Amino acid sequence: MKKKVTILGSTGSIGRQTLEVLHLLRDEFEVYGLSAQHNTELLLKQAKECAPRVVASAVPLDTSLLPQGIEVLMGEDAATALAGHPAADIVVLAISGIAALTPLMAAIPLGRRIAIANKESLVCGGELVQAALKVSGAELLPIDSEQSALFQCLMCGRDKEVSRLILTASGGPFWRKCREDLADVRLDQVLAHPTWNMGRKITLDSATLMNKGLEVIEAARLFGFPADRISVLIHPQSVVHALVEFSDGSVMASLALPDMRLPIQYALSYPLRLPSPAKPLSLAEIGKLEFYPANETRFPALRLAFEALRKGSGYPVVYNGANERAAERYFAGEISFLDIEGCVEQAMRRFQPRSIDSLKAIWQADAQARI
Repeated sequence: MKKKVTILGSTGSIGRQTLEVLHLLRDEFEVYGLSAQHNTELLLKQAKECAPRVVASAVPLDTSLLPQGIEVLMGEDAATALAGHPAADIVVLAISGIAALTPLMAAIPLGRRIAIANKESLVCGGELVQAALKVSGAELLPIDSEQSALFQCLMCGRDKEVSRLILTASGGPFWRKCREDLADVRLDQVLAHPTWNMGRKITLDSATLMNKGLEVIEAARLFGFPADRISVLIHPQSVVHALVEFSDGSVMASLALPDMRLPIQYALSYPLRLPSPAKPLSLAEIGKLEFYPANETRFPALRLAFEALRKGSGYPVVYNGANERAAERYFAGEISFLDIEGCVEQAMRRFQPRSIDSLKAIWQADAQARI
């Protein structure tokens, strides 16, 4: 029988690409549920094309434009309600930001597969998420290309044989520039990512390397490794997505052309590998693969991420929340590019450490960071 898939955040970049993968693998999967925050026009179009059983929208939706027989959920908690719908076999979490944490926690108790493209929910709620996973037996598989690569490389050995996880970063558009040159960069320069086509928030995070900082914390949450066993390399070609170094000195790497449909499909089909629409990698065409150290002086976002991971006690929540708010202010023209990392560092210095043992504690730390 076909597996039923719910996509939370179906109108975003990951959601749209997931629908593309599901269309190509329509003999294996069917769309069960779709959710969107504000883009009701695209949500309605997707619903007409895919005929899901359930549609969820955070804002009012003209139900007369939907095909007959579709259940409609509306309101601020619609995505969370859809996440807890018992009939889906797989939930794809493609909602951006910390807002994804509540739907994630609603999906876990049902004990099914959750394919997660949202790093912020793990950064902020990692301990709660892992505790809930142990109780329910739900399966959490990463969609991020780097985390998917780590997941695959880790299959080459046992946990006790792993020395180090190595994440790669494209470096964004500015990694060769000195800091003095970054003071006056324009928004169009920030959004001109050299290898990936992503939403503007994640593209900004790639330029500051906040995105890689979040991935460092996410990797620690997903795979259970401390900060001193995780490192980052700048890799401009974005072909090697991650590496794992083992105790015997060998290193396993996962390589592919930059295409999010690959990790999306693998999270859906695991442990099977099915034919993919992605272009196969030709190393002869690539010609060379470059790697450079990720300098934490040039990229304070990385230094702050490792600091937050080591400190724990709510600091990862502050790291993420302050960055989300700083990004909003940057897009509004209120602060400069370099002010983003300054805002995050200031929020971390002002934060009073506390136990993060509930969703309420997470929301409180997040609110303090944004203020």
